[in-house]
Amino acid sequence: MPTSFEQYVHDNARDLLRYATALSCDPHTAQDIVQSVLMRAAQRWPGIEQLAAPGAYVHRMVTNEFLSWRRRAVRTVSLPHGVLEAVTPPYPDETDVVDQRQLVFQGIALLPRKQRAAIVLRYYANRTFAEIAGELGCSEATARSHISRGLAALRDRIPALERAKEAL
Repeated sequence: MPTSFEQYVHDNARDLLRYATALSCDPHTAQDIVQSVLMRAAQRWPGIEQLAAPGAYVHRMVTNEFLSWRRRAVRTVSLPHGVLEAVTPPYPDETDVVDQRQLVFQGIALLPRKQRAAIVLRYYANRTFAEIAGELGCSEATARSHISRGLAALRDRIPALERAKEAL
């Protein structure tokens, strides 16, 4: 059953924002990414809603937007202030409650974009290696390599982040 774009945003904006925040490690950048994706999705919604999995398509748009975010010039078009908050009111960030999770996010923020995306897709979005490869546009072996290298970097960096935090 086709849904209106407004209903899709109402039902999925929070999940898209959480996913984009996990990718970008910055809630403000995440809002920009989701805003940009939703603006493009709104223009193409009649075609998107006809797809077998419109939610997966929009999710992929968020991933692609994150991967290309720094390569593009700053956008001049934006939604009026407070539009996303009206659809999905701000909610407390639960990651600050758990120090270990915060350290992991700090470590993830230091990873290269593709490694970061692969780690988030695998352990946050619970995707298979085949799904990760499809979303990143690479082979399964490359997706596994991104995850392996990202995890190795996290194992090296998290103890250093813990020591730095304790020194404060």
